[in-house]
Amino acid sequence: MLRLATAALAGTAIEFYDFFVYGTAAALVLGPLFFPSFSPLAGTLAAFATFGVGFLARPLGSVVFGHIGDRYGRRPVLLGSLLLTGLATVAVGCVPSYASIGVTAPVLLLLLRFLQGLGLGGEWGGAVLLTAEHAPEGRRGLWSSFPQMGPAVGFLLANGLMLTLSGTLSDAQFTAWGWRLPFWVAGLLALAGLWLRRSVEETPEFRRLRETGRRADAPLSEVVRGHWRLLLLTGGAMAVGYAVFYAVTTWALAYATTHLGVGRTTMLACVMVAVLLKGLVTPLPAVLGDRWGRRPLCLAGSALCAVWMFPFVALLRTGDPLLIVVGCTGALLGMVTMFAVVGSYLPELYAPRVRCTGAAVGYNLGGVLGGALTPIVATALADGSGPPWGVAAYLTVIALVSLACFALLPETHPALPRPRTGTGTETDADADAKAGAAEAAAPA
Repeated sequence: MLRLATAALAGTAIEFYDFFVYGTAAALVLGPLFFPSFSPLAGTLAAFATFGVGFLARPLGSVVFGHIGDRYGRRPVLLGSLLLTGLATVAVGCVPSYASIGVTAPVLLLLLRFLQGLGLGGEWGGAVLLTAEHAPEGRRGLWSSFPQMGPAVGFLLANGLMLTLSGTLSDAQFTAWGWRLPFWVAGLLALAGLWLRRSVEETPEFRRLRETGRRADAPLSEVVRGHWRLLLLTGGAMAVGYAVFYAVTTWALAYATTHLGVGRTTMLACVMVAVLLKGLVTPLPAVLGDRWGRRPLCLAGSALCAVWMFPFVALLRTGDPLLIVVGCTGALLGMVTMFAVVGSYLPELYAPRVRCTGAAVGYNLGGVLGGALTPIVATALADGSGPPWGVAAYLTVIALVSLACFALLPETHPALPRPRTGTGTETDADADAKAGAAEAAAPA
C-alpha cells in the first residue's frame, strides 16, 4: 500500500504542479505579456479567464478518462493523463508573447490550458481509485488521503520554484524568461512520474469486473441516467474546496501584490507556509473519517470555511505577513477538513462499474463551480480602495451551498448508519453502495 500510495501521491503532485504553475504565472505576469492592450485590471481578469478554461476542461477530461478507467482499467488513466498534462505544460513555456506573434499568443495559451485541464480531469479519478480500491476497508480513508496531499506538494513545488526565481532574478529577467522555467521543468517531472507509475498493478475491483463481465458499456450514460442527483450533489459539495483553495493561492496573491503593496516574494512565501501546513494536516481528518465517518468531517469542514471567510479577508487586508499567514492557514485548514476525506467518500458513493466516471465527474464539476470563477469574480469584486467584503460574502455563500449538498448526501462508512433525508439521493447512493459491496464480494 505504501508503494501504491506513494506512486499516486507523486503523480497527483506532478499534475497539480503543472496546473498551479499556470495559476501563479497568471497572477503575476501573464496579463501584461499576453494581454498588453488591456488595463492592469482587465489584463489580470483575462489571464484568470484563461486559467478558468482549465477548470471547464476538467469535467470533459473526467468523462474521457473516466470512460477509459471504467472500460479498460484504472492504470491506463494514470499514465495517459500524466503524459497529456506534462506535454501541455511544457508547451505553455514555449509560447511567444503577444509582442512576438500577436493574437495567436493568447489563443495558443487558451488551447494549451484546455489540454492541461483535460489531463488533470482524468488524473484524480485514476489516482484515488488506485489507493481506494487497493486499501483495506478500515484504512481506506487514510490511504486515499495520499493523493489528496498531491495538490499541496504540487503547489509547493511550483511556487517554491517561482519564489526562487522571483527572489534571484530582476523583474525584467523574470518577465522576459524566468517565468517560463517552471513550465519546462514540468517535462522532467512528467518523465519521473511515468517511471514511478510504470509498474503499478491494476486494482483488484477492476480485475473482478473484467473477469466477471460486469464492466459498464457506457459509464457516463449510466451515471447520468441513474444517478444524476448524486452527481449534482457531489459537484456542489466539492465547490467549497476549490473556491477556498484558489481564493487563497491565486486571488489573494494577485490582490495583495497589486492592491496592498505586498512584495511578490513575501506574498508567495505567506501562501506557501499556509499550503505547507495544510499538506501536513491532511492525514489527520482522513484518519478521523475512518473512525467517525466521511460525512461529519465534510460537514465540519464546510461550516469552518463559512465561518472563516470574513476573518480571512480582514486579515489579508492588513497587509501584515504574519496575519496574512494566519488568515490563509485558517481558510485552508477548514478546506482540508473536508478535502482529506473525499478521496474515499466520493468513490464509495458509486458502484465499481461506474466509479471512475461518477467520482471524477462529480469532483471536477466542483472545480467548475468553485475554481473556475472564483479568481475572476473575486478580482472583480475587489476592484476599489475599500475592503473586499464582497469576496468574503461570495466565498461564504459557496461554503453554505456545499454544506447543504453534504447534508443531503448519505454516509458511506460501512460501520455507520446512513441517514435518509427524503430527497431520493440516498436511495441512489445506497443502491450504489450495495452494488459495490456485492461486486467486491464476488469471486474472481
